[in-house]
Amino acid sequence: MSQAQIIRISGPIVESSGMADALMYELVEVGDGRLIGEVIRVAGDRATIQVYENTSMVKPGSPVFRTGSPFSLLLGPGLIGSIYDGIQRPLPGIAEKSGAFIRRGEKVPPLDAAKKWHFVPSAKAGTPAAPGRIIGSVQESEVITLHVMIPPDVSGTLDFIANEGDYTIGDVIARVKAPFGSHDVKLAHKWPARRQRPFIARDPVDAPLVTGQRVIDSFFPIGLGGTAAIPGGFGTGKTMTQHALAKWSNADVIVYVGCGERGNEMTDVLKEFPRLEDPRTGKFLMQRTVLIANTSNMPVAAREVSIYTGITIAEFYRDMGYHVALMADSTSRWAEALRELSGRLEELPAEEGFPAYLATRLAQFYERAGAVHALSGRHGSVSVVGAVSPPGGDFSEPVTQHTRRFIRCFWALDKDLANARHYPAINWLTSYSEYVPYVQRWWEKIDPEWPKLRARAMDIFQRESRLQQIVKLVGPDVLPDSQRLVLFAADMLKNGFLQQSAFDETDRYTSSQKQALLLRIMVHIFDRGEQIIAKGATWTRIAELKSINDVMRAKSAIPNADLDAMKKLEERVSREFNELERSIT
Repeated sequence: MSQAQIIRISGPIVESSGMADALMYELVEVGDGRLIGEVIRVAGDRATIQVYENTSMVKPGSPVFRTGSPFSLLLGPGLIGSIYDGIQRPLPGIAEKSGAFIRRGEKVPPLDAAKKWHFVPSAKAGTPAAPGRIIGSVQESEVITLHVMIPPDVSGTLDFIANEGDYTIGDVIARVKAPFGSHDVKLAHKWPARRQRPFIARDPVDAPLVTGQRVIDSFFPIGLGGTAAIPGGFGTGKTMTQHALAKWSNADVIVYVGCGERGNEMTDVLKEFPRLEDPRTGKFLMQRTVLIANTSNMPVAAREVSIYTGITIAEFYRDMGYHVALMADSTSRWAEALRELSGRLEELPAEEGFPAYLATRLAQFYERAGAVHALSGRHGSVSVVGAVSPPGGDFSEPVTQHTRRFIRCFWALDKDLANARHYPAINWLTSYSEYVPYVQRWWEKIDPEWPKLRARAMDIFQRESRLQQIVKLVGPDVLPDSQRLVLFAADMLKNGFLQQSAFDETDRYTSSQKQALLLRIMVHIFDRGEQIIAKGATWTRIAELKSINDVMRAKSAIPNADLDAMKKLEERVSREFNELERSIT
C-alpha cells in the first residue's frame, strides 16, 4: 500500500496528494485515526476523498493509507438480525467498545469472526463451479436459510468442498480451481457496494408484493421486484407506512434503511422490530430483517453510501432465491447529502442546489430493483420502496420529480387526510400504479371480477370529487338522489375500506381474499342502489339498511380467516336489497 498526504480539508471532503495511481471509489483510511473514506475524484497525482466520519482534528500533512480495493461489504451468515450504520459497522458492537457515542475511527468487524455456523454441503468435488452456484447451506436464523454461493466473479472446477460441520466465516469450506490458479471459498465474501450484483436475466413482474394495506393492494399495488415512492410532507405518515409494509408484507427478507431520518423515529424501529411477532412465521420479525441506521446526527457522507449498503445486502439474498423488500427512509435526506457533498466539491449546482447528476444517481439506485433469474438458477426479487420528503409537501421539487421518472408506483400522501386521522393517508386521486396490468391475472385467481370492481370504485371516487365542487357551493341537499348515492358510496369506501388502523389486531392487516370480498360487497351496494333509485327509491332508504353498518365494521369485526362470515354478509346485503326492491314495485 502506498502512502499519501492531506493537502486540503473541507468538512467530510479531503484532498490528498501522491495519489496518481489511485482508483475511483477506492477505500482509503485518512489521518492518524485511520478514518474510513472513499476516493471520488482523481486529477493528476491528487485525489478527492469522501470521508465517512467526522474530520475534526484532521489536519493537512496527515497521512492517507490506501487499501487498493473499493468500498465493499462482507456478505455472509450473521447479516440477518444485525443493526448496522451506513458503512456496515455493527452498532451493538460499537456500543460495547465506545459507549453511547461512536468514537472516530472505530472499527468493528461486520460479522462475528468467532461464531461457528453449521455448514451442510450440497455439491461434490470435481463438478463445475459456475459463478453464483449454490454449494451448501447454513441455517442463519429460525426462518432464513443462507445458501452458500460461489462468488459472482469466480468460476472453474470445484477442487475441494468441506464435510458437514461447524465452521467460522474465515474457514475455507471449498476451493475452486481455475486455469490461472485457485480461489478459496468461505462462508462470507466481499462485494463492492456501488456495483450491481450480476444475474442471468430479468423476470417479468407477475405477482404483487402483498402488504395487507387495502389502499395499496387493491388500488395501487406494487409488483414483486417493483419500485415505489411514498412522497409526503412532515407528519403525513411516510415512516409509519413503511413500518407497516416492513411488518406485514409477504417478502422473505426485509432490509430497512434509516437514511438521515430523526433519531427518535429510528429508535422506534430498533425497539419495536426485535420484539414484534412476525405474522407469517410466528417468530420475531428480526429473524428476517436487516436494519441500517444512519440518522440525521451521523456523518453526512455515510448517509450517501447507506442506500448502497442496503441494496447490496438485498441483492445478496435475492441471489439465493428470496423475495426482498428494501425500505429507504428517506431518499430526500440522501439527496440532501449529495447536495452538501457537491457543494464541498465546488461543483456547479443545478435546480435548488442539487447536483446535476441527481437524476443519474436516483436511476442507478432504483434500477437495482427487479425480479431476476439469478446466477444460482433461482428466481428472486428486490422490491424498493423509497420515502420522499418534499419541503412543504411540494411535489414539484427536484427529488420528487426525478423519482417519478424511475418508479412505477406512486403513493402520494395527503396532508388533509393525515390531519383528519385518515391513515394510510394515501390520496386515491393523485396516486397511481403501473403494475395493475401485470398483477391482474394474480388477482383474478382470487376474484375474476377484480379489475371491474377496482375500476368501478375508482370511478366512484372520480365522480365524488367532481360533486364535491357543487357541494361546497350549495350543499348536498340540492343534489338528486342518484348523486347523493355517489357521495354515500364514496364515504363508505373511504371509511370502511381505505382507512385502516394499525392499532387494531384485525384491521392492521387484511388478507387479499378478504379485501376482494369487502370491495365486492361495497361496489355491489352502489350498483344495486343505482338500480333501485332509478325505480323510484330514495338514497336514504338505502343508507338505512341494517346491513350497511355491518359492512362498515367488517374490516375490524370479521377476522381474515373467516371468509364464510364475509360471504354471509354479502348474501345478507343482497337479501335486504331484494326486499327493498319488492317494497317499491
